[in-house]
Amino acid sequence: METSAVDWSMRDRTPGLIDWRSASQVARTVAGAGPAGTAEERDALRESLSADVASAEELVAGFTGMTSGGPGPRAWVMGRGDWVDANMRSIERSIEPMLVRTVEAHAGRGSAEGRKLRNKALGAQIGGLFGYVSRKVMGQFDPFLPPDDEGLIYFVGPNVLEAEARFGLRSQDFRTWISLHEVTHKVQFSHTVWLRGHVLTSIDSYIQMTQLDVKKMAENLGRLLGEVRGGSQLKTLGVMYALMTPDQRAVFLRMQAMMALLEGHASYVMNEVAERAGISTLAHMKRMLSSRRSVGGLEKTFQQAIGFDQKIRQYGTGEAFVSHVVERAGMEVFNRVWTSPGTLPHTEEIAEPERWLARVG
Repeated sequence: METSAVDWSMRDRTPGLIDWRSASQVARTVAGAGPAGTAEERDALRESLSADVASAEELVAGFTGMTSGGPGPRAWVMGRGDWVDANMRSIERSIEPMLVRTVEAHAGRGSAEGRKLRNKALGAQIGGLFGYVSRKVMGQFDPFLPPDDEGLIYFVGPNVLEAEARFGLRSQDFRTWISLHEVTHKVQFSHTVWLRGHVLTSIDSYIQMTQLDVKKMAENLGRLLGEVRGGSQLKTLGVMYALMTPDQRAVFLRMQAMMALLEGHASYVMNEVAERAGISTLAHMKRMLSSRRSVGGLEKTFQQAIGFDQKIRQYGTGEAFVSHVVERAGMEVFNRVWTSPGTLPHTEEIAEPERWLARVG
């Protein structure tokens, strides 16, 4: 066998649920390459982001009063396809075992041919989602990396260059700003030692409730039709929420509240630290981000179908919660959210922070 034909990834030897090779191919096609920039621009981007994340951790820790252990943050500037593969590896490593266990418990493995078709179909669906998201994301902290890669922060180079050119941004201000956001996520998980496990446990609980029985799925669809006729939260929570069982919805809403806290806290910190650092273009960058997230037509419909619009709303809802609590009671009281899973805000408390303060503060 020729050396070039050898697959070193070991994916072909793993009895997984998803055809990750197909997923990657579909995702890269959907993603496209994006603007490449010149060699000088790419080098400058790597250098500036590396410096920004190195200095951001001290700024974030100093402002929030949170401790940040473990390896310091390191920037990895990558293309869209590299971002896709990095995230697929993370899911394959941390979440797919839960999916496989659920499928085996409910429906068995099935025939080899049927399993292959199912894996490819799931791979194509996931690839399409990842390809779309890879065109939007600029930075990301992955809390589920193996120990050797802990502290690594991804930046999608083409998307950063594209935003800077499209909106006329001052490069150094913008790169510092997005670095603050991602490093805040790193500090959240470094400071809160139980958070990684809690996130995975929540995901596992949701997956365990997945219904693979045809009869049960038909019952869920019947319930959905009744809710559509009667009116419910479907317009605000989308199609994915509509197809969930009641137990799944409860877990989903708790996870939404947690993600709103994490995203909103990162947005609050990056804006407050940037303002204190005297970044004069902050208002312009906020307007840019709002404009970039605003879509219409078919893209808006697609976002609602896959739940991507929920992530966008998390930033504003969560940031308002953090801002209210800090202004009302101070950072020390707000930091009680990191004490245990029980001190995280409940779904209704994210929208009404006074209820959280009455319970925890």
